[in-house]
Amino acid sequence: MRWAGLEWEVLLHRPYPPDIAPSDYHLFRSMTHALSEQRFTSYEDTKNWVDSWIASKDKEFFRLGIQTLPERWKKVVTSYGQYFD
Repeated sequence: MRWAGLEWEVLLHRPYPPDIAPSDYHLFRSMTHALSEQRFTSYEDTKNWVDSWIASKDKEFFRLGIQTLPERWKKVVTSYGQYFD
């Protein structure tokens, strides 16, 4: 392994419950609703739609999503690895 000589400790990814998966972040939950009626025929169409959708959101939208992360992390930590709703 190329990094073996660097004396780095490789940390494994911790399993996480699907209800707190990184893909469940504020941005993706909101985008899912907007995507429900969309059909794309090319990569360019998809990219243009995503770029446009992101540009349509104001700073407060992203701020809200980021501000909710500590509470979500706290929920994970206090669940001691158990699944929750």
